[in-house]
Amino acid sequence: MKMNSTKVTYFTLSAYFDTGHLKYLYFMIIISLYLVIAGANVLLIVVICTNRSLHEPMYMFLCSLFVNELYGSTGLFPFLLVQILSDVHNVSVPFCFLQIYCVYLYTNVEIFTLGVMSYDRYVAVCFPLQYNTRMTCCKVAKMITFIWLCNAVNAAVLICVSATLQLCGNVINKVWCDSPSVTKLACSDTTFSDFYGPVYLLIVFVPLIILILFSYMRILKVCFSGSKQTRQKAVSTCTPHLICLLNFYFGCFFEITQRGFNISHVSDMLRAFLSLYWVMSPPILNPVLYGLSMTKIRNICINLTVCRRK
Repeated sequence: MKMNSTKVTYFTLSAYFDTGHLKYLYFMIIISLYLVIAGANVLLIVVICTNRSLHEPMYMFLCSLFVNELYGSTGLFPFLLVQILSDVHNVSVPFCFLQIYCVYLYTNVEIFTLGVMSYDRYVAVCFPLQYNTRMTCCKVAKMITFIWLCNAVNAAVLICVSATLQLCGNVINKVWCDSPSVTKLACSDTTFSDFYGPVYLLIVFVPLIILILFSYMRILKVCFSGSKQTRQKAVSTCTPHLICLLNFYFGCFFEITQRGFNISHVSDMLRAFLSLYWVMSPPILNPVLYGLSMTKIRNICINLTVCRRK
């Protein structure tokens, strides 16, 4: 829909479709997922922060990851709940940009944190005797602070660039707001927006992917050449991270595929699921995976449950 005026006050999310009375079922499913996500992530954050035995580099990265899962899901799920029950799917421009900021920051912090965690696992497996000197709590705290501040500034730059665009339409073909969809509606020059994304991808994401590949190639080399005990340690410490990494990038692949290819032949429900997978899946999978696989965290959670029952 093209508008005569360039002054757009709201966006219409056209990917929503009439589900009749099933919308109440979808509402219950989404709110249940959000409560599980919030409960699991808050529990693990509290467990890590309140137990001195978990004040180690790996658990500090995990705590940052869980905070990000809680932040990202809070930036999306309440919005989805409102839209599911609503008959008119309009979103004000300021709220749309706020959601873009939240989701963009969540995505970048997730990518950075998983990348740095791969290096942490590389040092732990390949240089176990030097781990405590290479990965001190002070260094990890600085890394985590840098990840959040750097990406908060980057997300703010993205919003400033998007907010200055003159828009000739207000229909976004998604169930939530995202920057590429807003940029497509622009009738002003988008050269900077088109240039900023690929350059940022080249400067930041490509080195992170190289770091991840390098770390796991070195870990695999140690596994094949090391003892059985070394292999077992590598598998136990790296498997949760590798699953989380593949799951997140799998979801990102879905999102990129939707943007780059015509998938109009795909059902509305499947398209909505694919566009939300990369935001909804990690906050559910990561705390469950780490909570079950990390012995220290699992034992503390079990002890808390037993104490409460007594």
